[in-house]
Amino acid sequence: MQHEACKAEQSAGQGDHDKGDRPMLHIASAREGDCPLETAETVHIESLRASALTGVYEITKVLTAPCRLEITLAKVVELLQSFVQMRHGTVSLLDDDGIPKTTVGAGWTDGSDERYRMRLPLKAIDHIVATDRPLIAENVAIEPAFTAADVHVLGASNGVVVSFIGIPIRIDAKVMGALTIDRIVDNKSSARLDYDVRLLTMIADLVGQTVRLHRSFTCDRDQVLAERGSQEQQSIEHKQPARERKKVRIPGIIGDSPPLHALLEKIAVVSKSNSAVLLRGESGTGKELVAKAIHELSSRAKRPFIKLNCAALSETVLESELFGHEKGAFTGAFSSRKGRFELADKGTLFLDEIGEISPSFQAKLLRVLQEQEFERVGSNQTIKVDVRLIAATNKNLEEAVIRNEFRADLYYRISVVPLLLPPLRERRDDIALLAAEFLKKFNRENGRTLVFDSSAIVVLMNCGFPGNVRELENCVERTATLALGQSIVKGDFACCQGQCLSAKLWRSKLHETTLVGELDVPAPTKPITEPTEVAAPAAPYGGELASLVPARAALVGGPRIAERERVVAAMERSGWVQAKAARLLGVTPRQIGYALKKYGIEIKRF
Repeated sequence: MQHEACKAEQSAGQGDHDKGDRPMLHIASAREGDCPLETAETVHIESLRASALTGVYEITKVLTAPCRLEITLAKVVELLQSFVQMRHGTVSLLDDDGIPKTTVGAGWTDGSDERYRMRLPLKAIDHIVATDRPLIAENVAIEPAFTAADVHVLGASNGVVVSFIGIPIRIDAKVMGALTIDRIVDNKSSARLDYDVRLLTMIADLVGQTVRLHRSFTCDRDQVLAERGSQEQQSIEHKQPARERKKVRIPGIIGDSPPLHALLEKIAVVSKSNSAVLLRGESGTGKELVAKAIHELSSRAKRPFIKLNCAALSETVLESELFGHEKGAFTGAFSSRKGRFELADKGTLFLDEIGEISPSFQAKLLRVLQEQEFERVGSNQTIKVDVRLIAATNKNLEEAVIRNEFRADLYYRISVVPLLLPPLRERRDDIALLAAEFLKKFNRENGRTLVFDSSAIVVLMNCGFPGNVRELENCVERTATLALGQSIVKGDFACCQGQCLSAKLWRSKLHETTLVGELDVPAPTKPITEPTEVAAPAAPYGGELASLVPARAALVGGPRIAERERVVAAMERSGWVQAKAARLLGVTPRQIGYALKKYGIEIKRF
């Protein structure tokens, strides 16, 4: 009877093997008198099924609990680790364009999406989405669905064999993501691949239903909020029909880009007060023009606007220029003279390059700003003034304070209202407008009637302009002066003839950054330097990093810059936001992510 029971259990176990349910553990031997090996394996399979059933039940409770979607999916992966042999697991959801939108794993927190996204084997994910079928790989190193970068990401090597399971996540019959796990291959894991595929497929279906319900709820909620907001806006407009928000226009400041409009709105608000303003920005962004605009829009517009470049004067001369001096105060002082503070009384004083003044003079300046009083050089008579200060610098004052090169109390006194001026590379929509205005000015002053050819506009739009608006103006004037025809064409530009000195100046600084205000502003992209760079054919779209060099990117960097340098430059220009860097290079965020992994580029956090 005992042997017949054993045979029956052995037959049941063989039937389970035909269905693909393989045991995870192999029992080496059985005690004398016990059932054969297959019976122990069958018992273990039943144990695995019970464990899996409990795990699926716990996952179901997590998926139905009211919680943020990312946290819910992270808990699902954590529970999977308790009954599925795995090393890493991820749930990756795509947006409508097929780009990973949400990627979570065990221990997910806000801001950690990128860390989990870096573990994704992108080619394998693309394969799962395209075929709508699970991807099972017993050894990722020999599977064609995995690139060398994917194998490296998964941690496979000569001594470490890694297996992979990827299951499509469907939402309304459309693949919108993937559930993936990987693990180190041993004699236990290889026996469970088919069993785990069926188990993970069931869990992926549950995840898909949860995501669909969550997106439906979010859509309905957003629609209700949008309708409520629209009703409130209509109510406000009904009560105050005359108050319409209009774009701020300031004479002398040209442009229509969003960054410039944001700056103009701040100027309009700041000008209504008497607070000290600190203008931050790269050289050539128009800090003096903005300072004058603040003055002219303020209540002090009819009073003097006095300006002084602090970097151009020594400490002694600077003190005399700002505070004035009495006759005979020093050699050459043949008469008394008012200083800039005195001249700017009831008006505005603009101090450019304030970060260049010496530490000893900073203390003198601080007293004037705090007390609004000073003495002329060589005099004991105190003079009181009412002056609004606008300072400007392209220096990182925060670092200067840390290095004790700039007084902290003076920094806080002048930086009451800091304004960051965007560089020209962040407002490319304004390049054509600015160039047209500069050419119009040149024609008026020189009696010419030059116009820009369409090819000339293309060159200007693809130039880095590290010197910002000032460099653009010089470029237009130089090109217009040397142009032979009635219109400026591509060949008239010095950069297209290999004669752009600015490009040579900035070539060696491609990887450097200039700290401006509270941001790390990357060194401008290398402008066009030779005709061969303009005409260089773009690499075919869809390759590895070659796809990161579309036709318009060739105008910016040229083929001689290494592929890794192009990626770094684009990431720096976009503030290390992959989606923005992808738009700059004309590729997808997925390709940017692949390039970052391939070249081992560490993403900076701000």
